[in-house]
Amino acid sequence: MLLIPAIDLKDGQCVQLRQGIMESATVYSADPGAMARHWVEAGARRLHVVDLDGAFAGTPVNRALVRRIVAAVGTVPVQVGGGIRDLETARSYFDVGVSQVITGTSAIEDPDFLATLANAFPGRVVLGLDARDGRVATRGWATVSEVDAVAFAGAVTEQLFAIVYTDVGRDGMLAGVNVDATRRVALAARVPIIASGGVRSLDDLRAILDLGLGPDRILGAISGSALYEGKLDFEVARRWLEARQQPGPHGGDGGAR
Repeated sequence: MLLIPAIDLKDGQCVQLRQGIMESATVYSADPGAMARHWVEAGARRLHVVDLDGAFAGTPVNRALVRRIVAAVGTVPVQVGGGIRDLETARSYFDVGVSQVITGTSAIEDPDFLATLANAFPGRVVLGLDARDGRVATRGWATVSEVDAVAFAGAVTEQLFAIVYTDVGRDGMLAGVNVDATRRVALAARVPIIASGGVRSLDDLRAILDLGLGPDRILGAISGSALYEGKLDFEVARRWLEARQQPGPHGGDGGAR
């Protein structure tokens, strides 16, 4: 399981929101490219980038900035979301080196679009499944639908790379990961999930690992505010995860606790 730093873009800066509310943004860097390099130098093996402006606008706003981030991190995979609602937008991101694109709103409102996108780019599409109280949230989390998140996860195509499952109510709140919801989505989905929302400490990472589902079910966990606020030390957490997941007497099923 990977620990994946989040780089959320708003007005050209690296920010974090509380519960997806744009007015709650805290700026952590005026140079997201430098922040991306910082995480890679600390050992990050994947980055999660979200164009927040694009999520609300319905079309990418920080595309040039995403291009600079991809160039800054070399071969480290970058997954990007925010305003990706057609094939042409996805293709434009792949053309500049993005590894996976994340789509949420269009996928929920038109499941056929998700299947079309995944079939066009197999293994390169991530479903952004954002939920509040178990129901799917769309359009930058501004709209909560009647769609059940677990049921939707179980119905999506196996052509996807993964599902990023975010508990919107915990995102940016340093409130701890929703372990039960993460488990239910992971068991329902036919592709690996990436847990997001509230990941604040080694205890959260331990709780996810202790579900015992393995990387075929849970590929990683995204953290943002906890990393930027210093509540979770990325290098310490990365080394802990690596040691915990090594086979043998000090890893795997019997890893450090």
